[in-house]
Amino acid sequence: MSPDASSSDVASTASSTDEAEHHAQVARPSDSLRDTEDLRERLERWMAGKVPSGSSVTVADVTLPAANGMSSETILFDATWDGDHHPLVARVAPTESTMPVFPTYDLESQFRTMAQVREHSAVPVPAVYWSESDPDALGAPFFVMERISGDVPPDVMPYNFGSWVTEASPGQRNSLQQNSVGVLAQLHAIDKPGERFDFLRLPNSGTTAREAFTAHIAEQRAYYEWVVSDGVRSPLIERALDWIEENNPADDSPAVLCWGDSRIGNVMYQDFAPVAVLDWEMATLGPREMDLGWMAFLHRFFEDIAGLANLPGLPDFLRLPDLAQTYAEITGHTPHDLEFYVTYAALRQAVIMWRIQARAIAFGQSQRPEDPDDMIMHRASLAAMLDGTYWERLA
Repeated sequence: MSPDASSSDVASTASSTDEAEHHAQVARPSDSLRDTEDLRERLERWMAGKVPSGSSVTVADVTLPAANGMSSETILFDATWDGDHHPLVARVAPTESTMPVFPTYDLESQFRTMAQVREHSAVPVPAVYWSESDPDALGAPFFVMERISGDVPPDVMPYNFGSWVTEASPGQRNSLQQNSVGVLAQLHAIDKPGERFDFLRLPNSGTTAREAFTAHIAEQRAYYEWVVSDGVRSPLIERALDWIEENNPADDSPAVLCWGDSRIGNVMYQDFAPVAVLDWEMATLGPREMDLGWMAFLHRFFEDIAGLANLPGLPDFLRLPDLAQTYAEITGHTPHDLEFYVTYAALRQAVIMWRIQARAIAFGQSQRPEDPDDMIMHRASLAAMLDGTYWERLA
């Protein structure tokens, strides 16, 4: 998400973890509030060893965006070497003291994913410069990429509450939708994904979509067990995990590269066309429908919130049948079992939100509810999906 929702830079968008956190009204306790002059000096010393030998480097205008979240910390800065000015972004892993949302933050994998996507597709991914695993420079691992300007669909307030997206014409929103689905089509068309993105392969994952997805479910269950390590468990999430395992579609097609966090809030647009595709921490190998399901669900998540607020929302935008039709027209592949994959997206979001609420409770910003499933904002929607009634009410 962006501190300036209408015009932002590549670092200002945030992952779904940050979007969920805002709507749970959770503040951000963090030990990452740093002195920008100290950061400038640290970055300048570190970059002196990265630019071409004999070059001098200066770092200026270091900024910590107000929208910094828990998925990683963002540092904006400008650097000059060899007479050229470079607007840059550093993405820094969170520290344990901030009680991060995910168990691990493999920034090196994000760096490599972005580099490979940029090399093997036309997807507009920012150029990545350096990845640093040594925490000495900034206190945690980080990587540096170019900074790009564009318009980001805001999360706060959600873009369907009133934003440049709602103010656009139906034709402009259709262009944004078509172009966003086009990004997924291009990603899924990258050849040799198992070879080029072998570092994203999960344990016990095979080469087919079903095998890769089965491994993904196992990882999701392990993530849930990590999230509930304090002993408080979610009956709804456990029911959803069982349902997903029991209804896993038979799909022997090859696994593809999945963006993972495939929502429009992770894209920068200019004239409704993507100019930067961001946030790759959830990238994986799996069925292409997983990305389509996540894109549809994150919009449904906002639409359900708009309904609770008695706002009109954008009911004709990012509709599941339209996403499926557009994807089929672009790729020739007719998506299948999309309601299943939307349900899986709702499950994944539920685990993330559970962790975010547990974090708020641990920091004294919220009280644990009597019903543990009340930690999930969209519990009613997830339950309706499992009961088979969610889509009926939208017909």
